[in-house]
Amino acid sequence: MELRRVASQFVVKASGAVLHQLLDRLLEDGVLKDEEGYSIRKEMLTRASKARRLIDCVIKKGHTASKKLIDHLQKIDPVLHHELGLSSAQPGMSVRPTPFVPIVEVFSKTERRRKENEQVYPVTQTSLRNRVALLITNVKFSENLIIRRGAEKDEENMEKLLSNLGYEVVKYTNLTGKAIDEALIEFTKHPKLKHTDSVFVVIMSHGQLGKILGVDWKEEKPDEFPINNIFKHLGSKGCPALIDKPKVIIIQACRGERGGRVLVSDSPNTADYFSPPGDLEANKFQHLPLEKDFIYLFSDMPEIIFFRQNRESFIENIVNVFRTKSYQKDISQLFEEVVHSFTHTGLLGRPQMPAIIRCTLIKHFYPLTGIRYVASC
Repeated sequence: MELRRVASQFVVKASGAVLHQLLDRLLEDGVLKDEEGYSIRKEMLTRASKARRLIDCVIKKGHTASKKLIDHLQKIDPVLHHELGLSSAQPGMSVRPTPFVPIVEVFSKTERRRKENEQVYPVTQTSLRNRVALLITNVKFSENLIIRRGAEKDEENMEKLLSNLGYEVVKYTNLTGKAIDEALIEFTKHPKLKHTDSVFVVIMSHGQLGKILGVDWKEEKPDEFPINNIFKHLGSKGCPALIDKPKVIIIQACRGERGGRVLVSDSPNTADYFSPPGDLEANKFQHLPLEKDFIYLFSDMPEIIFFRQNRESFIENIVNVFRTKSYQKDISQLFEEVVHSFTHTGLLGRPQMPAIIRCTLIKHFYPLTGIRYVASC
């Protein structure tokens, strides 16, 4: 059987994004049952384990099921389909697109134009297979007052989004400020960075102006990570492997205001106010280092639990925008869509408005480019 012949290669080469789309389409076709799809999507499984379960399950169902997977793969990832030496889809076969991306015939025309445009960051077959992202989520703090209840859902949604975009996710939970710094330094040594086309760094915790709070934070004994260190570690000097590559930074935390700094819990507890050490204006400049190829989105949403209960949260809005718009908009436009999605106000009439703090990208970066069309190596 054709699919059995390429099973081992499929397990090695199929990206997480491709697997998710294949699952969606095979479920739509009735090739897989809901319980089979759930078994394959289990979060504790590695990407390779999911690929192995998927292809073994389909092979057992016979020739028709195997042919459907092959035909869907040709539409979803024509490069991988060609690499595996699989036969072409039946003429006239109709394949419905998933909500995440349009059909490749329409999308690839746009991608060919982008490839010819020198103002677009390049994505190649090699770089796509080496995409990597860092995800840090602080949930439980030593002070019960500021435990971030419900943050696990944001972590789950963000991890799925990054995987759908083709990124291997390096994940940490409940880190001190020092450990966050160490995690970033370790991330700069990741072997895939030399070959990737981009990176995402997502940090979710409590914050102050220019700082992320570690899990051991106390007012009398601060545990903090300077946001400026992200740009220091991932910049040209700290990480030469990422020179000329887009570095996308997303931070869900809160910032100081009104001449001071504010620590706001995203549980329904009250905030504590305290004055900032040093010069406030100087801190602002340190918060915006001049580094090339960065874009940085900050949540600026102190009352996150309010939006989880009544509206969509910052992370949920990012996921929704990326799922519907990432096939046609670049990263700057996607972030603008996220900002524009917050037209409502929060508690006490305070506007809830994420902010693109800094953008030093010199080209357009389309996160979904490599999922549907990959330039030659």
